[in-house]
Amino acid sequence: MIKNFKWLLLVSLTFAACNNDDDEVVAPVPVTSGQADFSNYVALGNSLCAGYSDGSLYIAGQQNSWTNILSGQLQLAGGGEFRIPYVSDNTGGLLLGGNVITENRLIFDGAGPVRLPGMPTTEISTPLTGPFNNMGVPGAKSFHLLAPGYGNVAGLFTNPKTANPYFVRFASSPTASILGDAMAQNPTFFSLWTGNNDVLGYATTGGDGTDPITPTTGAPGVGFDGTYGALVATLTSGGAKGVVANIPFVTDIPFFTTVPINPLTAIAIGGGDEAVGQANISALNAQLYGPLKAALTAFGQGDRINLLSATGGNPLLIKDESLTNLSAQLTAAFTPTLGAPTAAFYGQIFGQARQAKTGDLVLLTTQSAIGAAPTGIPAPLNKYGITYPLEDKHILIPTEIAELRAATESYNGTIATVASSKGLAIVDANALMTRLATTGITSNSYTLTSALVFGQAFSLDGVHPTARGYALIANEFVKAINTTYGSNLPLVNIDNYTNLMPVTFP
Repeated sequence: MIKNFKWLLLVSLTFAACNNDDDEVVAPVPVTSGQADFSNYVALGNSLCAGYSDGSLYIAGQQNSWTNILSGQLQLAGGGEFRIPYVSDNTGGLLLGGNVITENRLIFDGAGPVRLPGMPTTEISTPLTGPFNNMGVPGAKSFHLLAPGYGNVAGLFTNPKTANPYFVRFASSPTASILGDAMAQNPTFFSLWTGNNDVLGYATTGGDGTDPITPTTGAPGVGFDGTYGALVATLTSGGAKGVVANIPFVTDIPFFTTVPINPLTAIAIGGGDEAVGQANISALNAQLYGPLKAALTAFGQGDRINLLSATGGNPLLIKDESLTNLSAQLTAAFTPTLGAPTAAFYGQIFGQARQAKTGDLVLLTTQSAIGAAPTGIPAPLNKYGITYPLEDKHILIPTEIAELRAATESYNGTIATVASSKGLAIVDANALMTRLATTGITSNSYTLTSALVFGQAFSLDGVHPTARGYALIANEFVKAINTTYGSNLPLVNIDNYTNLMPVTFP
């Protein structure tokens, strides 16, 4: 303690001496790379690496990607040019043969996110000439980084598709792989953040089976562990150092936490008129919820449905495929009053129905489905979430959330093990997301949270960061690199990055 005190005293005296000499200039501390070589930095990953934001890829988003922000800091310590496969505009959206194949970016119209009108100009059949340092490809899963032909335009017409339109734009050849094009550049330093889409696709489709979770184990190109090990082994084969990140629990992002489970107030059910809503609630309780509650109670499942309240928010009506299917029992119960055909119809619809509860997550995209008419369903059952159960694709139930968490934890175990074996820097993106979703993170003049729009960390699609969020992520990569390799890269000031992008750019 005495020794430390002497050092503090010496520092304070030195500082005072410098302040007393107006001609004294304190030299800035030089930025150094430590044990790393940043001269040729290549970034591999998915939409997060590409700078995807507001539901699209556009120039300003690419410029504000965490990879581009990080490259700027690496250039302070010997880093080279960071070449980006820029799209053609700030509209977003892609064209193939003049036909729109992906949507424009979202903008905030004062009430909520809406798509920017206009025609995109990025034609993917006109390839770019590389090489490119940013090898982030929106939509890519871990195993896609290994896949030859992932940039072959012909693969967009197969079923299932074997190519990705974003990689089609800048693949070096129709047979190239993302990893192969990255390695052709002989990187001296790399970043790898992959695995997010291996669980995100399942989550954003409500776990309906159309986009399964990547197996946690299996050979390269099949299982996450084999794939990730192969990626890192190849990336480090030439002596390159690098930084990796683990996978956040995707269910903590605003895409799954914005829409409440109980939005059905009298005003909502009445289309803005509370008196109409209260009358509708009375009718629903008498004609649908009451009979359902009585029948389910007789089968020992009365907790699936409760009567609607005219004074509070009511839970959404959903289908839960994990429940015992009571279609036959409900059909039998309703046949005396409804007749056999109608009773069978009701039994089929409500056999696995229940009201949403704590632990369910409603997808952000489901917001527009609530109250809409399901295809081919007649009145009075033609209102999703109110008189007709929301489907599997609309909501995540606890069993599906548990699957996602188990896979993510397994992926993160693999990432930690592989990164440690190669001495790589690692960013705990999972912990970062947890902080955003709970306490928030204060950086410079802002406190960022995971709230949609006003939390400042997430863009209007509820999945991808804002420019300010990407700057926060870049700082986490800087910290990890400095800790592992002894560099002293400075952090960026997130105040210099925006939350909401303008509708038009100069």
